Amino acid sequence: MCGRYAASRKPEELTGLFGVEKWEPTETLEPDWNVAPTKEVYAVLERPVKEADDRRPVRQLRALKWGLVPSWSKTPDGAARMINARAETVHEKPSFRRAFAQRRCILPADGYYEWVTGAEERQLEEKKGKKRPRKQPYFVTPADGSVFAMAGLYEFWRDATLPGDHENAWWVTCSVITTEAETTPLAVAPAEGPGALTDIHPRMPLMLTPDRWDAWLDPSRTGEDELRALLEPPPGGLMRAYPVATAVSNVRNNGPELLEELAAPEESTLF
Repeated sequence: MCGRYAASRKPEELTGLFGVEKWEPTETLEPDWNVAPTKEVYAVLERPVKEADDRRPVRQLRALKWGLVPSWSKTPDGAARMINARAETVHEKPSFRRAFAQRRCILPADGYYEWVTGAEERQLEEKKGKKRPRKQPYFVTPADGSVFAMAGLYEFWRDATLPGDHENAWWVTCSVITTEAETTPLAVAPAEGPGALTDIHPRMPLMLTPDRWDAWLDPSRTGEDELRALLEPPPGGLMRAYPVATAVSNVRNNGPELLEELAAPEESTLF
């Protein structure tokens, strides 16, 4: 799954990296090293510019709310539960299938966080049935330092309780597509800890390599078979993972220090 990630790249860098044609400075977001559900995040997408004479799709950098609200939903209350869409079923789930066909985006990140329960902590919980296991967070990121381009979906939702010209009348929300975690060895693995992403968690965000960006964002591609082919995981062995401080577990903590690599896990690990 993807429940927390880091996104510190500036919009000027993202517009150049993804070939963005339109970006509104009013949507500038501060670097965020602890992105949590319902926060605003950057998304790269292609769609016609509202009220423009030229109706061709334009590549844009937009600020969207993380947690997809389907257009048919009566309320936005379930957004926090709709942060992920499974690659295996995204084409058929009512909440995601229309967005998958028509509204795909890329969510740029530095990498994502995932938590592992230590073996000793887990045994303690099983014996006593009381103690909650403490978990060691890991940061997963491309080994070469490139952007972690997560496949995403976006959707529009109209708040019927507000007049049409109200600034909050329309919500634009998004979700991260996840896939099975890689079983191949990490490009760079910690000295003590997981050797593959599947050792950390059975799921991971679907990363799009640059050769798939254009096809994924192209709104003219609507065929289910063609789109499902784009959900193939990237080649294995592109990622590194390392332990970080448990401070990231508190959403109130935010700063580049959250990405600092620990010499060893804070808690006993599974390995």
